[in-house]
Amino acid sequence: MRIHLIAIGGSIMHNLAIALKKNGHSVTGSDDEIYSPAKERLSDHDLLPDREGWDPGRIHEGIDLVILGMHARPDNPELLRAMELGVPIHSFPSFMYEHARDKTRVVIAGSHGKTTTTSMILYALQQAGKPMDYLVGARIEGFEDMVHLSDAALFIAEGDEYLSSPVDRRPKFIHYKPHVAVITGIAWDHMNVFPTFDGYKQLFADLIQSMEADGTVYYCADDPNLEALKDLRKDLEWIPYRAIPHIQTNEGTMLRDRNDQPYRTPLFGEHNMQNMKAALEVSLKLGLTEQQFLESMGSFRGASKRLQLLAQSKDSLCYLDFAHAPSKVRATVQAVRRQYPDRILICLLELHTFSSLNRAFLPQYTHTLDGADHAVVFYQEHTFAMKRLPMLKDEEVQEAFASPGLKILKEPAGIPVFLDALPPGKKVFLFMTSGTFGGTNLSELAQKLVQ
Repeated sequence: MRIHLIAIGGSIMHNLAIALKKNGHSVTGSDDEIYSPAKERLSDHDLLPDREGWDPGRIHEGIDLVILGMHARPDNPELLRAMELGVPIHSFPSFMYEHARDKTRVVIAGSHGKTTTTSMILYALQQAGKPMDYLVGARIEGFEDMVHLSDAALFIAEGDEYLSSPVDRRPKFIHYKPHVAVITGIAWDHMNVFPTFDGYKQLFADLIQSMEADGTVYYCADDPNLEALKDLRKDLEWIPYRAIPHIQTNEGTMLRDRNDQPYRTPLFGEHNMQNMKAALEVSLKLGLTEQQFLESMGSFRGASKRLQLLAQSKDSLCYLDFAHAPSKVRATVQAVRRQYPDRILICLLELHTFSSLNRAFLPQYTHTLDGADHAVVFYQEHTFAMKRLPMLKDEEVQEAFASPGLKILKEPAGIPVFLDALPPGKKVFLFMTSGTFGGTNLSELAQKLVQ
């Protein structure tokens, strides 16, 4: 097929483009801005557009299919041209469903932990040699791509609740119609498109209603928001889970199987142990043994930017985490605090998403940075301008976080200055962001911090 991807530079979209080309399709794409690493990866596969910007001339009757990314707008000239010509148009989740229609479909959903849980399942299945197609929102060590398409009978997807495309405002996970689902928890997010918590919770009810008959749902028993979903479908098997039995150690975490046999994993944190239990349950259902799964967790290093260790020395460590929503920030800070109780914990959080920059949503962050010895909140005026939001006042941020001694920074140059001025001692640095701290080279900064 001849397939054109509008907004090819997106995280999933560029991986989908690569997967489609590997499957023998003729693939083109367009975008108004393409950043690293997508730019380099598209170039490596000879998929990088010859120029940035939109051009309706790229869409012609020779195109068999257009896949529309979320980054495009409803008035995108290429989209309008495709509609005019009657070219079939899919969002990436609707395309993925068409590809996986005849496969067993497993979807991992939830406001937090879905990337890590999905990654654990994929890694365990890969180690066991089980063929599968997949879609996941972060790079995993040992996996070349984030999207894989084949003739495998199994499809595993990280189920994102955000909008499918500019012209399809349903959540992405609705398209997949899973046979097996995991819901890790529900905590309000994406206020820009889901302005109330009740409306946000309804997305997960819709997911349950979309499932295939007689399916299975694994849900976190520690989240009270999930209990109400059980009444929606009596034909589904509902299986609660809690954190896998574990003991935290200086080297990571010691796990125990049902026969009390020990296994080690480098991961830590109560939220990751919950994720691991969900991943174990799904892996067992898909045919793995408990031993296979737990042994694989010994070499699993986590998904990119999920408590990713950037640098370490004898006295200091530096982590990067994708945490940006309140529930994610709270869980990540608590995990690092418990793992390193005797070290000075310095937490730096970037407000970068629409919700985090919205003063009506900001009180959701109250006490999320508790546990840090030094806490920093970073945001830039440019980000507010790009999202067309009014600038926050420092005192509003201070009041919302309710974190004594909270430092507010607005320029990247201020970050190393602040960190260099901290008193000596054994430290753990934790950077939390879905952005880049204003273009800061965090890997380079991390190396300097631990020297």
